[in-house]
Amino acid sequence: MRVLAAMSGGVDSAVAAALAVEAGHEVTGVHMALSRTPGTLRTGSRGCCTVEDAFDARRVCDLLGIPYYVWDFSEDFLDDVVADFLSEYAAGRTPNPCLRCNEKIKFAALLDRAVALGFDAVATGHYARLVDGTLYRSVDVAKDQSYVLAVLTPDQLAHSMFPLGALTKPQVREIARERGFAVAGKPDSYDICFIPDGDTRGYLTEKLGVRRGAVVDAVSGARLAEHDGAFAFTIGQRKGLRLDRPAPDGRPRYVLGIEPVSGTVTVGPASGLDVRLVTADRVVFPGGRAPAFPVRVQAQLRAHGGTVGGSVDLVEGELRLSLDAPSRGVAPGQTVVLYGGAGVARSAGEPHPDQFVVAAGTIVRTG
Repeated sequence: MRVLAAMSGGVDSAVAAALAVEAGHEVTGVHMALSRTPGTLRTGSRGCCTVEDAFDARRVCDLLGIPYYVWDFSEDFLDDVVADFLSEYAAGRTPNPCLRCNEKIKFAALLDRAVALGFDAVATGHYARLVDGTLYRSVDVAKDQSYVLAVLTPDQLAHSMFPLGALTKPQVREIARERGFAVAGKPDSYDICFIPDGDTRGYLTEKLGVRRGAVVDAVSGARLAEHDGAFAFTIGQRKGLRLDRPAPDGRPRYVLGIEPVSGTVTVGPASGLDVRLVTADRVVFPGGRAPAFPVRVQAQLRAHGGTVGGSVDLVEGELRLSLDAPSRGVAPGQTVVLYGGAGVARSAGEPHPDQFVVAAGTIVRTG
């Protein structure tokens, strides 16, 4: 097969490309340029999006003896990832820009161009497995990335390869060392690439402007403080509330709600974060068909964390999920991914390699 290897400049994409070559595929490496002014992205070799990363990707391709290109997706990235990030926060929701980048850039813009040029598949360094068109968790559940891939369509998955799905991270680094890749010990990237200093609050204030509002206590209704923008808060947030007095019971307060029109941020006790009902739209069935609803599932409600057992139904195009146990810190704008397979009978548990994606959707309401 003709395979395009998406080369981020990190160890995972390097090893994915190497394994595709060793499997006998005709491989071409491509690094995605996501900014017209690379200096505005964070600096340092962290595994995605920087000038240093582009150099690292080129060196790996040279060692593998495969062609290397840089493709400009800066306009797509600005429109589909950065603009979406800003609009979601402005609307009081909590987006996941890495998930959106996978959905709109790597497996839409990049994949579409690759297929148009005659490539059969795009290989990436994601930790996930494809088995007969079904998306499974990685063997290394600590690194599993099926959550951020669950929004892909069946056609996109049909043109995707995840060579690392059966490997652990230590094994991947060892493969890189054996092949002499300088990126073998390169640290993983966890930051948002278009916020170079990691100051999300400052970035949002710069881009969206000051939008003052009140911080209100959910129990007493008292006005506790003022803020410069509700977009700087997320559901479940505890630090950075800038309150000048503690709660009457001395316990910490958390962000319970965000109302973007009035700019009101409601804070209260941790118990106010408990969620048992989750409604999601923009529903995707990566396997190509919906299950026989209602169905038992394990639900993952954020990119990092465990799963919660529950029952889900599809009502008027929305997923209606009832959790067996309350979950905290669930925010509109985040993605809920529903898994079947091992562990679905448990009320709560850890991710398991035999779990596969049933459906995914964007959270719109909780209760």
